[in-house]
Amino acid sequence: MGTPVLRFNKKDRPEFHRELNRRVNDYFKKNNLSKKANLNMKVKTVFMMALYFIPLGIILSGWITSFPGILTAYLIMGLGMTGIALSVMHDANHGAYSSNKKINTTLGYLINFIGGYHVTWKIQHNLLHHSFTNIHGLDEDLNQNVLRLSPDQERKSFFKYQAYYATFLYGLLTIYRFLVKDTQQLLRYNRTNILKEQGHNFKFTLIELFLTKSLYLLLTLILPIFILEIPWYQILAVYCIMHFITGIILALIFQSAHILEETDFYTPDENGSIENNWIIHEMRTTANFANNSTIFSWLIGGLNFQVEHHLFPHVCHVHYKDLSKIVKSTAVEYDIPYHEHATFFNALESHYAMLDKLGTGEYDRSRAVQVIK
Repeated sequence: MGTPVLRFNKKDRPEFHRELNRRVNDYFKKNNLSKKANLNMKVKTVFMMALYFIPLGIILSGWITSFPGILTAYLIMGLGMTGIALSVMHDANHGAYSSNKKINTTLGYLINFIGGYHVTWKIQHNLLHHSFTNIHGLDEDLNQNVLRLSPDQERKSFFKYQAYYATFLYGLLTIYRFLVKDTQQLLRYNRTNILKEQGHNFKFTLIELFLTKSLYLLLTLILPIFILEIPWYQILAVYCIMHFITGIILALIFQSAHILEETDFYTPDENGSIENNWIIHEMRTTANFANNSTIFSWLIGGLNFQVEHHLFPHVCHVHYKDLSKIVKSTAVEYDIPYHEHATFFNALESHYAMLDKLGTGEYDRSRAVQVIK
């Protein structure tokens, strides 16, 4: 079995891909810039790690003696957890942080300290999501049995209300990954031979997953319960609140880039082919938002520039704002769609409208009318 094989249409305007790459490479060359992390990124790395590890250290020191104190500490940890996920480990696991593979590996391993597992995350995100964006059955970000995120997914009656209950499920994202999803994925990737194909030994990764998750649980929940003179249920409650808020933030950042009214969804034909060139496929299935908000972009790891991220995942996100001008102008020149929303709120409106249309079947009906025409 292994990694799915899909054929994109290489004859579909290849000149766009060549010209865009040339212009982007010229940008870095003319400005004498590295495509990897700069000082800004290194400062951000320290900041995000401090947001997470300093409150954790204070908790484990036993200094906190009240519920407001433990709530504040875990909420700050949640912000650090989000920042590490969006900014640091995300770039590192894409190989975008540094030209030094060891640095990328080390910083990419941070996902294990916030409840995830780097091996399964890289297979789901780097391999399956980035290669097969919005393609039903291949992009694992669409495979949610409790939500209908693709028009090619079977529509069940309870999906009718998904625009109302989706936010709650988004809040369960990180705790679900920690408790269930990583293990499920590891077993599935081993069964389908993707794990071996990616150079991983199943027994080693299974042991590593168990040990890293045990360490994470020990540091963030079990030891605080034993160390702090605060009722265990209060600690458990704020721990769950931390995960819930983090899950909502992470889910909305990523969902608002792909599950939108203007983005396209695809299924391979009987020959395993897709109608577009890969780069044009990415342009059609991805959208930006809030590109003029410098502070917001800094906090979420430049992932409001999702178009640039999908086209150049090995480039550190601190360069995306400048690259977006090149990508947009080139796309306009070659008559290629460049989706963007002025604000994050606009993107959220489009996302929830799309959830509603997919859940009620309105999207299916409008799609059928377009096919008939």
